[in-house]
Amino acid sequence: MGDTTRECRCTGAIVQRYLGKISGPLLDRIDLHIEVPAVPFQELRGTRAGASSAEMRERVMRARMVQQQRGYVNALIPASRLRALCPLDEAGERTLETAVRRLGLSARAHDRILKVARTIADISGQDEIQSKHVAEAVQYRGLDRNYWN
Repeated sequence: MGDTTRECRCTGAIVQRYLGKISGPLLDRIDLHIEVPAVPFQELRGTRAGASSAEMRERVMRARMVQQQRGYVNALIPASRLRALCPLDEAGERTLETAVRRLGLSARAHDRILKVARTIADISGQDEIQSKHVAEAVQYRGLDRNYWN
């Protein structure tokens, strides 16, 4: 399952039984759940360079400073302050509403998506959460999307 170079021999029932060992409430508490495929050899040996660790660290540190100035690191924003600190424009509201309805997300998952979207905006250096930030945060709910619906 998830490896494009080898065919999975598991039946759908086996996959569901395995995934059934993870309770919904536990899964709700995990902010990011995504599949990470194996990197093809050609990419490992290629010369294309992405952002360096130092550059990524700097972006994260800037985002953390913004969060501290806001009064909370995003993961610890209390529910009572979430709407004030993570406001959405109309497009963002529509994106989040569509995701909640289609994926049948819980209130906890809804709040976690808002916090992740806030973090994505912070790392991008943007003050406002945009619809694209919400959409990216929803994509990080891979198990909600792929296996429970």
